Amino acid sequence: MTAADAVPIVFVHGTRFSAGQWSMQLAALREEFQVVAIDLPGHGKRSTQPWSLSAATEIIASAVDSLDRGPALVVGHSLGGYASLEFARRCPERLRGMVLAGASASTRGFWATPYRWVARLVPRLPADRLARWNDRFLRRLYPQEVVEATIRSGYAFHTLPAAWAEVLGRFDADAMRHVKVPVLILNGERDPVFRAGEADFARAHPHARVELIPRARHLANFDDPDAFTDAVRRFARQLPAVG
Repeated sequence: MTAADAVPIVFVHGTRFSAGQWSMQLAALREEFQVVAIDLPGHGKRSTQPWSLSAATEIIASAVDSLDRGPALVVGHSLGGYASLEFARRCPERLRGMVLAGASASTRGFWATPYRWVARLVPRLPADRLARWNDRFLRRLYPQEVVEATIRSGYAFHTLPAAWAEVLGRFDADAMRHVKVPVLILNGERDPVFRAGEADFARAHPHARVELIPRARHLANFDDPDAFTDAVRRFARQLPAVG
């Protein structure tokens, strides 16, 4: 299979990050697939754009169209996973498959409480202090080649309160009924919070399955880039051809 006839893939990053989160996946997959990673509103090169799920879905749709290969596989991590679920609801004709990574927990009720607390706390802390903490955190845990693009792109702490304010209370397993294509729920084995509802999410969709990255945490594509990329590659190859 070559990039000319393979399913196109759009990657959607998680909270506070940017398209740089996917540098390892883009490098590993681009010979076989048409691939692109986006910046969500308020993040990366779109840092001045106000956040909204509506704007996020428009950006994902534009990325799919830019690849000019028809419906795409959308890979969304955390915040990007929930934005991908909204994209599935609004733009089903542009979707051929979905990978939900670290985004199979309900954002309603009890589970939302810690994230509401974080969303209130972040604006009270200096952004430069948060950036230094994140740089140290990433460099301590991961090789430079895995995180350098993320660090270079900076962080979108200013967008976090608005983004999670819209996501919290909005998504649970019922959101899967809007997804009309095969779904891979791809979680880190050691990510108990964001994989808390994975069984419910899988049961809510007739063509969803769960795959775990052994020993990986929430940032599974950083913890084991090769395993994460291989899971996406295998799933992409298995997607049915466009009828």
